[in-house]
Amino acid sequence: MDAVPQSLDRVRAARAAIVTRERLEREGSPAFIAARQVDGELIRLHSGRYVRAADNDGFIEDRHLRAVAAVNSRRTTSSAPFSHASAAALWGLPLFRYIPDAVHVSDARHNGVVRRARGVARHEVSVPPEDITVIAGVPCTSLARTVFDVARTLPLASALAIADAALHLVAWDPEDHVYDEVAASEWTDAMAERITRARGGRGIRQARWINTFADGRAQLPGESMSRLLLHDLGFAPPRLQVRLTDSSRTYFVDFGLDEVGAWGEFDGEGKYTDARWRGEHTPWEVVRAEKEREDWIRATTHRPLVRWGMQHLAAPVTLGRRLAEFGIRPSR
Repeated sequence: MDAVPQSLDRVRAARAAIVTRERLEREGSPAFIAARQVDGELIRLHSGRYVRAADNDGFIEDRHLRAVAAVNSRRTTSSAPFSHASAAALWGLPLFRYIPDAVHVSDARHNGVVRRARGVARHEVSVPPEDITVIAGVPCTSLARTVFDVARTLPLASALAIADAALHLVAWDPEDHVYDEVAASEWTDAMAERITRARGGRGIRQARWINTFADGRAQLPGESMSRLLLHDLGFAPPRLQVRLTDSSRTYFVDFGLDEVGAWGEFDGEGKYTDARWRGEHTPWEVVRAEKEREDWIRATTHRPLVRWGMQHLAAPVTLGRRLAEFGIRPSR
């Protein structure tokens, strides 16, 4: 059974941001509308569908959701599901290092052909009813089918971030910070069967590797990318979201690099700058709490803790240099 998407409010917000040509014509002439596009005040998303520049901020996932909403609002008879990266955005999965150049739809006509027109990429493949769901009124491929599609077609890092995030939806309990190993195993086994049935097809080798490597304990795309680079550097698989506790406190560490006796943390900038992550705390309060946490972890475990950010994830050598600054190198 599919997990509950975490993007319902974002999908509804995307739909609410769409402005129709008819509505704009009530505000001014066609020349006035064209001038607003030239000035950048108005952005055309699809035929007869626009968004005001002031309403087009946010992450790439939010911007792509508006494009999906624009295409969906123009449809009158088609119920073909949105798929691939577009379905990933509808599910609330990250589009890490991937900017879609079209809205993706799957609809069987001439099997396997991808046709592009007016900003829509139509994958002419058959999607069975059990692989279709509806999110906030928008039809799209199921979570499993979405991961299967992107695992075969997107760059490795982008596809892994999506696969990790999907497993996170399936198996991670955000309240108790517990990973359901049974649910994760069932998901992985079912995905393996799906991949086996499609053996010989495009991207199947990458999909098989991603299914084996994916782990829903990754909290952010940067953690997924970190795991990929640690693997490339030759580190043994780290423990993820390691619980450290005593009688009065509990902390979680992103990576337990047990083979070298160290801890690793990916530091996303949003932890300090984004109110959705900070809650009611100021950036300074977050920094101070992180410093206290880090001091406690070092003193209690007698292990070094190294932090890295997105700037260290450009390539394996970049992360390797950062770790080497703290004397951390793979044992193999």
